[in-house]
Amino acid sequence: MDFSQLLAEKRDSILDKWIIAVRKDRLIESADDLSYTAIKNHIPDVLKAMVTVLSKSQDNNIQSIVIASFEHGAIRAEQGFDPAEIAREYHLLRTIIFDALQTDLLRGTPSEIIRSMRLIDAIVDEAIARCFKSYVEERLRQLQELQSSLTLHNEELTRLIDANQDYISQLAHELKHPLTSIIGYSDLFLRQERRKTEVKDTSANLEHIERVLRNGRQLLRLINNVLELSRYDAGQIKLQLVPTGVPELINNVCEMLEPLAAGKNLKIVVDCDRAPKQLITDSFQFQHIVTNLISNAIRYTESGTIIIMCQVLENQRWAIAVSDTGIGIAPENQAQIFEPYFRVSSSDRPYLPDSTGLGLAIVSRLVKLLQGQINLVSEVGVGSTFTVILPLEMKI
Repeated sequence: MDFSQLLAEKRDSILDKWIIAVRKDRLIESADDLSYTAIKNHIPDVLKAMVTVLSKSQDNNIQSIVIASFEHGAIRAEQGFDPAEIAREYHLLRTIIFDALQTDLLRGTPSEIIRSMRLIDAIVDEAIARCFKSYVEERLRQLQELQSSLTLHNEELTRLIDANQDYISQLAHELKHPLTSIIGYSDLFLRQERRKTEVKDTSANLEHIERVLRNGRQLLRLINNVLELSRYDAGQIKLQLVPTGVPELINNVCEMLEPLAAGKNLKIVVDCDRAPKQLITDSFQFQHIVTNLISNAIRYTESGTIIIMCQVLENQRWAIAVSDTGIGIAPENQAQIFEPYFRVSSSDRPYLPDSTGLGLAIVSRLVKLLQGQINLVSEVGVGSTFTVILPLEMKI
C-alpha cells in the first residue's frame, strides 16, 4: 500500500485536528492568543516532507523537513513558547497522524506497517531535533542582542551616575541580583561555546537561557526607567507637540496591555465617549503616562476591573482617570508615592519583586512637563484612582 498517498489525502484534515488539539491543550498556553496561521507555522511543510519520505517512488530526502523544522523552532522562540510546549506540539502531531492512518495501516502487510511506523517516528524525531536546535540558536541570538543593549545602557548609566550620586546605593542594590545572574549564566554559555561539546541536558540548558533573558529584561527595564528619570531631572527631554487622537491612543495602549490583564483574569473597561477627539501635546510622552498608569494598575490588582475614563473640563482642560480594584495605598504613603524608589509594602504584603519604585515618579514628572497635574484617591483593600488633568492645547 502507498501510505504516502493516504497521508497526502488526509494532510489538511490532520492539520486542522492538530491545530484544534493545540488550542485545547492546557499545557500549551503560549498558543492561546495566536491566530490559526501563527499556530500552523511550518507544520504543513513537515507533513509535505513526510509524504515525500514515505513514498517508495521518490527520493527519501529529508532536507525539506530540516528547513521547515528549523524555521518552526525560531518562530516559536519569538512567540514565547517554552521547550515543553514545543515538545507537546510534536507529541500531539505524532498521535494525530497515527490516529488518521490507523485503519489504513492495519490493511497493509506487517512489513509495510513496520516500515511506515518507523519512518513516521523517525521523521517526527528529526523534526523535533531540528526545531530545538533553531530554538536554542534564536534564544542565544536574543541573549546577544540583550547583552549589546545592556552594554550601551551601562555606559550611559555610568555617565549619569558620575553626575548624580544620590541614588547609587539604592540603584546598586536593585541591579545586584539580576546582574549577578546574567554574568554567571553568560559565563556558562561562553565556556560551553568554547568547548564546542554537545550539551546533553538540553532542557536544563534552555532553562538557563530563559532565566538569563528574564533577568536581563528586568534589568533593562530598571535601567530604562533610571535613564528616563535622569533625563528629566537633567532637563534633556525635548517636547514634540503634534495633534494627538486621544481615543485611538488609549485604545492602542489597552490592546498592548490586554495580554498582561488577561493573564490575571482582569477586565479593562474604556470609556472615551466624553474624551476630546484631538489635542495638541507630545503624543510619545502622553502615551508613556497612560501606559505606566494602566500597567501599574494591572500589576497591583489581583482581581476585578481596570477602568479608564476621560472627560473635558472647563478652561480648556481635560482629565483621564485610571481606576483599579487593587491593594490600595494607605494615607500615610500617598504623599510619598510619586517619589523615586518608594514602593508600597506592609508586614503581610511585601512589594512586588519586579517593582522598581520609578514608574509613578516618571509619570508625575511627565505630567508636569506636559503642563498638567496628577491626583490620587485610594483606600487600602478597595483600590486606587489616579487622575491626570492636562491642557487641551499645550503652548511653549
